[in-house]
Amino acid sequence: MATPVIMPRQGQSVESCIIAKWHKQAGDSVSVGDVLFTYETDKATFDETAEVSGTLLAIFYEEGDDVPCLLNVCVIGEPGEDYSEFKPVDGTAEETEQEAAASPASPAVKEAPVTSAAAQTPELTGQLPDAISPRAKNLAKRQLADLRQAVGTGPSGRVIERDVLKLVAEGKLATAAAGEYPVGTEGTGIGGRVRAGDAVAAPMTAADQQSTAADAFEARIEKHSNIRKVIARQMHHSISSMAQLTHTVSFDASAIMGLRSQLKQAAEKDLLEKVPTIGDMILYAVSRVLARHEACNAHYDDEQMTYFKHVNLGVAVDTPRGLMVPTIFKADNLSLGEISTEVRSLAGMCREGTISPDLLQGGTFTVSNLGAFGIESFTPVINPPQTCILGVCTITDRVRERDGNLETWPAMTLSLTYDHRALDGAPASRFLQDLCKALENYPALLVEGRAL
Repeated sequence: MATPVIMPRQGQSVESCIIAKWHKQAGDSVSVGDVLFTYETDKATFDETAEVSGTLLAIFYEEGDDVPCLLNVCVIGEPGEDYSEFKPVDGTAEETEQEAAASPASPAVKEAPVTSAAAQTPELTGQLPDAISPRAKNLAKRQLADLRQAVGTGPSGRVIERDVLKLVAEGKLATAAAGEYPVGTEGTGIGGRVRAGDAVAAPMTAADQQSTAADAFEARIEKHSNIRKVIARQMHHSISSMAQLTHTVSFDASAIMGLRSQLKQAAEKDLLEKVPTIGDMILYAVSRVLARHEACNAHYDDEQMTYFKHVNLGVAVDTPRGLMVPTIFKADNLSLGEISTEVRSLAGMCREGTISPDLLQGGTFTVSNLGAFGIESFTPVINPPQTCILGVCTITDRVRERDGNLETWPAMTLSLTYDHRALDGAPASRFLQDLCKALENYPALLVEGRAL
């Protein structure tokens, strides 16, 4: 019995997902647990695995398509089984499914040259691949890519968008007036394009193709991922829509360094399972100090301020797919150990691409820690509609005078960026001042469980 595979819904706020990669093609044998395709929300990447065994009968959408959640993406069943009832009522999907079913072994069609040079397009001259997606054709028109040299990597050997991007990156281009010409003909036009006069020239030799001029412009083109587009959009919106200002201050990290050293010793004696990091300790302090600075734990829009009772702490995490900011909800109610455990869990899910989008929203204040990279000061960018973001920097040794003697001390820098529309410089500075005081007196902070 044929079984459809739907596009999952990852979180209540997700309406559609983009198919990033197909791991199986139409006609492939499938076992339970096999990865069928990888898909992206606007913030994370997931793999969809097969829940039944059989043959992948049909694929309704191609890589790069934005598919509504809960819509059929493909069908698994027995060879020859009818699956028409599972086709999405979507013209694009039906067209994609028909193209995916085309046989790559069919003889290629030789298109007749067009008489009018102005009416010619690269994909209508010479010998073309059998199956080309509409998106790939449109891109080839815009970029003047020579589709005759394309190697299809889509379902059933279909030429898809990434194959055209590869042609462009390799300089395999043609002008509309060139007509038919041998593959490998040297182009003398702008960017190496083949012109009408080049069509009678002999193909380039291997030595010519390795010329210094070509090497000088060697490059790789990579399409933006959905996550990178979201990051770019949010960062641009943040900078262009807010009155952002950054204050920087340093505090004596002796207390937190000393406490962490003691915790390490306790762990070595099996008295403690996991040792919180310096970053975890700062998150704990932030969650307590914010209770006294409600304008820093708020959302701002043009009509009103929203002040939150609890601290939903966003933590910036670096992943292979880009920056992600999961949320520790009600961090002000969690112990240091619980915050440390939650951070590890959330960061792991972000890096593995398994985190729910529901855990990537709802933050009221964000912390970005670049101390591990040796950064001494930076300007973090606020995550709207939050009013503040704290940048945590590395620890450096400084010299100070005490009782007539010079001594070194470990200084850690904190950079607070705040929205000047929501709060002024003095309240922002008071928050930093109180946070430094709490961090310099960390044992007392742990005992009291709140800011001093």
